Amino acid sequence: MKNLRTPKLNFKTVALGFCFLSFSAAASAQSGWEQEWDKTLRAAKKEGQVVVYISNYEPSLEPFRKEYPEIKLVYVNDRGTELMNRIAAERRAGKYIADVVSAGALNYNVLHKAKALDPIKPAFILPEVKDVSKWWGNKHLYLDPENNYVFGYVGYPSSPLYYNTQLVNAAELKSHWDLVNPKWKGKTVSYDPTLPVVAMALQFFYYHPELGPEFMKGFFGTMEPTIGRDFRQITDGLANGKFAICFACRDAPKAKKQGLPVENLTSLKEGTYFTVGGGTISLLNNLPHPNAAKVFVNWFLSRKGQMALQKLGRPDDPPNSMRIDIPKDDIPRETQLLKGGKYFDVTRPEASDAAPVLKLARDLMSRSR
Repeated sequence: MKNLRTPKLNFKTVALGFCFLSFSAAASAQSGWEQEWDKTLRAAKKEGQVVVYISNYEPSLEPFRKEYPEIKLVYVNDRGTELMNRIAAERRAGKYIADVVSAGALNYNVLHKAKALDPIKPAFILPEVKDVSKWWGNKHLYLDPENNYVFGYVGYPSSPLYYNTQLVNAAELKSHWDLVNPKWKGKTVSYDPTLPVVAMALQFFYYHPELGPEFMKGFFGTMEPTIGRDFRQITDGLANGKFAICFACRDAPKAKKQGLPVENLTSLKEGTYFTVGGGTISLLNNLPHPNAAKVFVNWFLSRKGQMALQKLGRPDDPPNSMRIDIPKDDIPRETQLLKGGKYFDVTRPEASDAAPVLKLARDLMSRSR
């Protein structure tokens, strides 16, 4: 009877086999998105066009034309409210023209609430766009409750408070609540808080869990601030020492550059707030060029697209992309979202309703008259 011997294993062959299987699995995983991208790109070129309605940053779109010459880029640039009116009028007439819209919070406040948007998250194909580690806070920023429709791609940190450096020792101000100390009574100036132009700054106060309506009542109701409707005038009052603290001095950064004694108050323990400005992107539903729209969205949110945004969006005041894997050399430090910084997001739906905020402001102003 012959002995049955187990054949010797060729470990080199086995190792190569495992490597091949590993490589094949990796290649298969990689080719998944690549196949989807190639399919989408071919379909987009057949569609031949993408229509973008945008309220900011239109110069940053030009590189798209060069990269995808087969996809004609048509864009309409206008103020956000005008774009909303245009889309509404077109749809009432049964016309579905725009594919992509970028118009800040109006994408949520108007289009999402009107159920005029398609989910944008499923349109993300490129791994670098889907990878949340490439974005500030290791997350994608959405303005809608479903985290699916209105994607925020820029972030503007801001503090609405400025002070005169010759009258105020900032080291003594640890909290916003220090601003309602009686020593500042009659020494503050404010842009009219009843006007919508300063609503987001007030939303920070109103919805912040450590401040709330009580802080607004203290600051505007007991400090007897001087109220103005001229940004330059109230900034002049702060800079020349007539006032020590100012709310919503929008001309203060210019005054600081001119060497005047004004500074932004950003060191308070409750932090500051940030907004998306005009920097959200959404897909309209019933869009005429669905594949070209996907190509555009992925390009725009890619590292390449967001670098174009920062370089060309506004040369004098470049937008701060929420992507953190691109250079920030041209972004002023005060307009960057810094690692470890404390920022209150007034773009979220739970903090975005300005109606009760402005109502409280009107009530406070009527009592002070």
